[in-house]
Amino acid sequence: MRLLVLGGTLFLGRHVVDAALARGHEVTVFTRGRRPLPWRSGVDALRGDRDPRVAPGLAALDARAWDAVADLSGYVPRVVDASAALLAKRVARYLFVSTVSVYAHAGRPGLDEDAALAPLDDPATEDVAAHYGALKAACEAVVRDRCRAGATIVRPGLIVGPHDPTDRFAYWPARFVHPHLLGERPARAVVPAPQGRPIQIVDARDLAAFMLDLLERDVAGSFNACSPAGRWTFGDLVGACAQAATAPPSPVWVDDATLLAHHVTPWTGLPLWLPASEADATGLMAIDASRARRAGLATRALAETVRDTAAWIATRSNEGAWSQVLTGVRERLVLSAHG
Repeated sequence: MRLLVLGGTLFLGRHVVDAALARGHEVTVFTRGRRPLPWRSGVDALRGDRDPRVAPGLAALDARAWDAVADLSGYVPRVVDASAALLAKRVARYLFVSTVSVYAHAGRPGLDEDAALAPLDDPATEDVAAHYGALKAACEAVVRDRCRAGATIVRPGLIVGPHDPTDRFAYWPARFVHPHLLGERPARAVVPAPQGRPIQIVDARDLAAFMLDLLERDVAGSFNACSPAGRWTFGDLVGACAQAATAPPSPVWVDDATLLAHHVTPWTGLPLWLPASEADATGLMAIDASRARRAGLATRALAETVRDTAAWIATRSNEGAWSQVLTGVRERLVLSAHG
């Protein structure tokens, strides 16, 4: 298969390209060229910009054709429309990586692919930070309109694993396996109660394999790509992190009220934590991913993702990492208040 990958060579795209090369596919990547590519050979690298208003735009894609494209870097409908319009007749299958954040009623558990999507109140907006889910939903519509039966939409949940630049998941392997990477830390670790709080993730390597399977089989449709709802809890995550460590800190399960009283920022101060008061988002950890499972999405063991993420962060440069998480000083204050 001749595969074109639009952007995203830092994390998910890296795993997509690695898996595609391992399967013997011919891979072309289209990026802005701001970072060195991690592959020394075997990849055809094209440079340009997704935004046609930024020279040289999509010119490098002119007069080329591929069997399929994986669009990993589309966030604004106008920009996605430019690539979809250009490639609609040059590829057989256009796979767009969206997000489970597209759903209008994110507080409801069990949302499947037919649930209502978030409307974009201002079609002219390109403020991704403020309208991420609605903009992604609008991008999906553009791809379906341009590519028709050739469109495939993949909606991942929280993507985790090696090479994740966000440190949302990696904080937990760091806190338990390599706490020195976070600076001076107490021997007890603050974790958000209750232990049964659900978490839903997808290892980037599993997601990449699923995407390639869909492209190889020329499968259309929309798919929620994440672990099965209810499979894992925060207790499972903490347990897996502790098992991967030689001398793990003791977890201290702290309630929402105490964390909020100490101004711990949900999701970033303690990554993956969303208090029960944020009901509008709690459904995003209880998405129905059964359609993707039936289509072949396989989920590796949580312990494997934790172990591999811990090994990766131990070898990378951690300069500038962990800038938003709970500091050691504030962690001690929370522990003191908890008793």
